[in-house]
Amino acid sequence: MERKIEIKLYRLLIDNKMTYQELSDKTGLSVRTISELVNNKTERIPKSAICKIADALNIDDIRQLIDFEA
Repeated sequence: MERKIEIKLYRLLIDNKMTYQELSDKTGLSVRTISELVNNKTERIPKSAICKIADALNIDDIRQLIDFEA
């Protein structure tokens, strides 16, 4: 059975009452990149993007952002 990775950015945006545009402004990532991450449409995520998102959303544990699908 192949594991799949889930990017939990959509839930984090809702919890933080933040739009794609607001996250884009805070991180410097494009709205398109954020949309692709929210919709789990990307195969590779640069470490720099993960760090920017974590900083913008005050994430201390990477599992809050990325985890294996249940």
